[in-house]
Amino acid sequence: MTGQDWIRELQARGLVGPTLLLLDVMEPLGAPGAQLLWVAQPFSGLFGGAELTGQLARLLQEPDGIERLREMLESGR
Repeated sequence: MTGQDWIRELQARGLVGPTLLLLDVMEPLGAPGAQLLWVAQPFSGLFGGAELTGQLARLLQEPDGIERLREMLESGR
């Protein structure tokens, strides 16, 4: 599942609002959260989620990553 598929799935299930709230809560923990995702990436690969986990980790480790993710969720990209 790609990042775009993930966003479409969240929209289809009506979970964009709760996800945006989670991003607000996680924002101060962006860099440590990215490190946790890098550690979890090999395990998520067992379930086919390694690519998505890597994409999320890259976004979280960037200074404006959470804001970019929020924009993608709001615009549906």
